[in-house]
Amino acid sequence: MSHTGNSGGLPGSQRITDPASGDQLSEPTRAYAELIAGNRRFVGGVPRHPNQDAGHRAAVADGQHPFAVIVGCSDSRLAAEIIFDRGLGDLFVVRTAGHTAGPEVLGSVEYAVTVLGTPLVVVLGHDSCGAVQAARESVATGTAPSGHLGAVVDSVLPSLRRAEAEGVDDINDIVDIHIAHTVETLLGQSPVLADAVAGGRCAVVGVSYRLAAGAVRPVAAAPAGFATVDPSAGSVESAAPATV
Repeated sequence: MSHTGNSGGLPGSQRITDPASGDQLSEPTRAYAELIAGNRRFVGGVPRHPNQDAGHRAAVADGQHPFAVIVGCSDSRLAAEIIFDRGLGDLFVVRTAGHTAGPEVLGSVEYAVTVLGTPLVVVLGHDSCGAVQAARESVATGTAPSGHLGAVVDSVLPSLRRAEAEGVDDINDIVDIHIAHTVETLLGQSPVLADAVAGGRCAVVGVSYRLAAGAVRPVAAAPAGFATVDPSAGSVESAAPATV
């Protein structure tokens, strides 16, 4: 992983340029707004495909300054650069089945936030998640899956237990709970990330993607009150996502 070091500033404080718009994306809310704007272009069938040309490929060869970390599910229909209409060097993507967050995932997130100065971490889940369905089946049948799939199921079980305690049975509502749980896991198991959020250098938001519609919606966010953004109106509105 190549990077360009900070010049003595606090981790996460460097300003990140979006060459496609000439804008600066160092603030968590602005980074989130850029993602949502890209997703709306994707949903509307009018993507710009920014930062995907040969010139930009050469420009980022010597260093990277991604404005968002995407901790996403490995589902083949959930390609972050496509659904957020971004290009090379824009997103630092970490993918596992069911967006489970083990040590390697946590280390990757910490690298992006502390070394690359990335101001936003996004947990990207989706409806009809196969990992959640596999965990439900494992619980229902009382049988553990073979091989290393068991580790994925074990990571989802706390979300299933929470859903049961809350009387939630719909698969997509359980997915929302699991997205929120992953946000909590990142913050709870990474003091580095929690410190960056507490210091205002970074935010964490969990979003759910709808496979058919192509749109994302916020599910959970930290810090408490992290705003939802309406890029079409050019404004930041009061927070709607649940906080963790």
